[in-house]
Amino acid sequence: MLCKLSLKNIKKSIKDYAIYFFTLILGVAIFYVFNAIDSQTVMMDVTSSTREIIKLMTNMLSGVSVFVSFILGFLIIYASRFLIKRRNKEFGIYLTLGMSKRKIASVLFFETLFIGIISLFVGLCVGIVLSQLMSLLVANMFEANLTKFTFTFSSSACIKTLIYFGIMYFLVMIFNTVNVNRCKLIDLLHGSKKSEKVRLKNPLVCTIIFFASSTVLGYAYYLVTGGIAELSEVEQIFKPIIMGAISTFFLFWSLSGLILRIVMHMKKVYYHGLNTFVVRQISSKINTTVMSMTVICLMLFVTICVLSSSLSIKNSMTANLKTMAPVDVQFYKYLNLTEESVKNSWRFTDKMIEDSTIPLRETLANLNFDVDAYLKDIVEFNLYGTEEIKIKDTLGTYYDELKTKYPLMDYENEETFIKLSDYNKLAKLFSLEEYTLNENEYILIADYKELVSIRSVALERNTTINLLGKNYSPKYKEVKDGFIFMNSTHANSGVFIIPDNAVNESLKVESILTANYKGTEEEKEIIENRIAIDMYEHSYNTKTSLSATTKIALYEASIGLGAMVTFIGLYLGIIFLISSAAILALKELSESTDNKMRFAMLRKIGTDEAMLNKALFYQIAIFFLFPLVIAGIHSIFGIQFCNFLLATFGNDKLLPSIIMTAIFLGLIYGGYFLITYFVSKNIIKEK
Repeated sequence: MLCKLSLKNIKKSIKDYAIYFFTLILGVAIFYVFNAIDSQTVMMDVTSSTREIIKLMTNMLSGVSVFVSFILGFLIIYASRFLIKRRNKEFGIYLTLGMSKRKIASVLFFETLFIGIISLFVGLCVGIVLSQLMSLLVANMFEANLTKFTFTFSSSACIKTLIYFGIMYFLVMIFNTVNVNRCKLIDLLHGSKKSEKVRLKNPLVCTIIFFASSTVLGYAYYLVTGGIAELSEVEQIFKPIIMGAISTFFLFWSLSGLILRIVMHMKKVYYHGLNTFVVRQISSKINTTVMSMTVICLMLFVTICVLSSSLSIKNSMTANLKTMAPVDVQFYKYLNLTEESVKNSWRFTDKMIEDSTIPLRETLANLNFDVDAYLKDIVEFNLYGTEEIKIKDTLGTYYDELKTKYPLMDYENEETFIKLSDYNKLAKLFSLEEYTLNENEYILIADYKELVSIRSVALERNTTINLLGKNYSPKYKEVKDGFIFMNSTHANSGVFIIPDNAVNESLKVESILTANYKGTEEEKEIIENRIAIDMYEHSYNTKTSLSATTKIALYEASIGLGAMVTFIGLYLGIIFLISSAAILALKELSESTDNKMRFAMLRKIGTDEAMLNKALFYQIAIFFLFPLVIAGIHSIFGIQFCNFLLATFGNDKLLPSIIMTAIFLGLIYGGYFLITYFVSKNIIKEK
């Protein structure tokens, strides 16, 4: 009997609760899709190192899924609260007819069970289909061949989805049981007739809190943009985050008390059409959902920032490789190590001291790597440095200003120098600009944007450096774009090009050999494996500080990192966006149900349907836009902070990502808004 009643209730409620069912199904599908990525990658033809990166990514996605499950669990419980409220009168009638609260709880138990089974089944079916499309995205991200593409089903992802959502539904059942047992008959029967009290908060208090929260929020904006230097420790990055979250809460709290007051003083606006009704409804909603609006706003803010940043990283890193890794391999090792340098650095051991005194070619020979047999286009050079010239010494009069402005910067690091002839040989191989110098000049090259601007100020002030007793002045008043080490990011913070006779052998700190592979593609792959596996497994490897960077390794690592960040960003972004939109939609649907009598009363006093629909549209639109606008303002500064953090990756492609995020936001968030409006319109419609 109870099962039959539960099934009838579900059938009857499908139309009213379309958003609830849609959100559950979408949540299950997305959860399955992102947890099935490991099964989709099995068919891809990739290298062993890429396979390891994919394995790491899937493990990270599994960890993120735990967090996602809490978000979805909160969403489901939050939605159930409004759905139960929607049926208060129904439950009151059950109690009036003699049904016990235990039996009502049993009805809800079976309803939740059936809803769970239906949403899990449909969601898994949708997820299985979407996961096949995900294969194409994964293959594109890792630039792999899908020649072995077949229809796949991930049993592990299915089991994980069933377990996680099973736990969520079980918690919902407990929540529903507790909620029903706490209900009073009079509240169930007359709850919909109660007007939501619009508490007119003290306008003076609201005004003070509004300006105070706005000031604190402005300071938080300053800290994450122009005032990053004030964050003297990494832990203090949480300072503006906490300030922003708390300020957002009080901003909503104060606005909930000010909006009605402000509009009430605008007589022409307040008394125009149904604005009186709409404004009071909006004020009431914001007044009673301050915490919910704050959470939704912050979730939208995180969604915008995460999607905008993550979507740009992969493209930026891939684009960087075309210029940052122009040759096949680069070997480098540290020279002239001493017991003191070994003691002060984690990367060195006592065994490496002897090897640091021999040429790099000899070290490679000791590792059974024949340079002449395997490599061509060879360029060998040394880097130089001295404890007498550190970063602070090359900043001149600008140093005192920077100490206060950027306290986190390591001003005690030794500067790096390269001979003009060596750099020009490397520049020719890298297709970079070559230079000439007078005997008393130097050129500074860098490509890390944040430091380029700092270094350029010192050059503009004609800062001289003293090397081995001789002064050198900058040839150019700005930093020249360039790099020495192959990399996937713009990480060169500064290298000084100096005349050949400016240094001697005692200042050598590093030896570098840059080259291309010889032979066919198959032979090049053998050389790559020789470097990646055989050399690092050789017994002599523990006796040397030699390392190698290869184009293939950089390419695979960059693609892997970019894909990892993109997938995690998409996963969290979609879940946050759906959760935010669904909570707003469910709240509005619940409000529309409660407002049926209010709209009926407006009809009785002569209001036509066009005015009612217009009032409903404005009411829902403002409710959806309010947290989005605040989140959008937050995002302007949040994205600037992301720009600062992602400067080494290159953020030139951030604008297209922001546009894509805006489109994505418009489709999902706007879609929920339109569905909410049309369903609410149907709810308040006179039968």
